[in-house]
Amino acid sequence: DNSARNEEYYIYQQHHKQFVSVFPKILLSTMVLEKPIVIDCRDHLHGRLASIVAKELLAGQKVVLVRCEEMVISGSLVRNQTKYAQFRAKHMNTNPERGPFHFRSPARIVWRTIRGMVHQKTARGQAAIGRLSTFEGIPHPYDKMKRKVIPAALRVVRLKPGRNFCKLGDLANNVGWKHKELVDRLEDKRRAKSEAFFQKKKAAAALKAKAEEAAAGELAKVNETLAAAGY
Repeated sequence: DNSARNEEYYIYQQHHKQFVSVFPKILLSTMVLEKPIVIDCRDHLHGRLASIVAKELLAGQKVVLVRCEEMVISGSLVRNQTKYAQFRAKHMNTNPERGPFHFRSPARIVWRTIRGMVHQKTARGQAAIGRLSTFEGIPHPYDKMKRKVIPAALRVVRLKPGRNFCKLGDLANNVGWKHKELVDRLEDKRRAKSEAFFQKKKAAAALKAKAEEAAAGELAKVNETLAAAGY
């Protein structure tokens, strides 16, 4: 018995490093996660939203961020433009083509911020950033999906009244992003379609309520039977 135990212990010792490296993969594959979460970034603070999303990505959750151009950054537009100009000055001295790369579009700016929060030079970090999608506006099919907000990252909750802030879309437009007008035009079309759908849905709900009220007497017995059955 003792020899068998010693042999077992020796095998465990030999493969201990391998077991430790595989364990996180096993843990992530057995976690209970939701379907991809779609977050509407409108009026969220950039850094606070990014840190919360980074945690979720590392836990194995897929996240889609829409309307990144409507996200806000604390500080005035002039201040943030100055900071971005300082950031643009950072490049490889001998060959700037090798990086670092300075993204101009709001979606890529947000993506790069979150990338810096997930240890992207490790396999776990690469897997996490692969679960993230970022978009300007709300493209198909996310325009027909339920969108969520993060209360802990909302500007009205976190930023003191009276403090300066600017939209990420305005900052991106001032530093070289060329598609602000296009995104605004597409968003106007999407909002018009969405409003028409909502009015149609509201009218259908009103008709249904009216029909149920008219048939209330006839359905009384049926409803009693259904209620007794647990419906």
